[in-house]
Amino acid sequence: MSEGSKRRLKLWVRLLSVTRTAEAELREYLRVRHGSTLPRFDVMAALYRRRDPVSMSELSRMLLVSNGNVTAVVDRLEADGLVVRRPSESDRRTVHVSLTPEGLAHFETLARDHEAEVARIFAGLSDADVETLTEILKRAAKR
Repeated sequence: MSEGSKRRLKLWVRLLSVTRTAEAELREYLRVRHGSTLPRFDVMAALYRRRDPVSMSELSRMLLVSNGNVTAVVDRLEADGLVVRRPSESDRRTVHVSLTPEGLAHFETLARDHEAEVARIFAGLSDADVETLTEILKRAAKR
């Protein structure tokens, strides 16, 4: 193995470590401060971005998870009054889901706090560091 490939392997391990640590901190933050989970946040974020009702299948594709995983999260969000499901007018097999007004307000609070927590987690990076790292990761993604 060349020295360059060893350094890239170490980089990969470091990226995974940073990602897993940050994700664990966010999971704990959402659990403790909001009684929520990261999957709930992700579903609500996807619905918030779209604003229009989306089918459960489309929501699964947006989140890159199985229909079963989305269904379980949506079930809990619906029970809490944060989302609503409506049957499609054109296809009885399709169900659309969207945030309720309460869900919209709740998500806006979650999103604001989530953003502040991410800022706290990465507070050790300067604005210049963030810009540089962002550009590097963009280049890495364009393989």
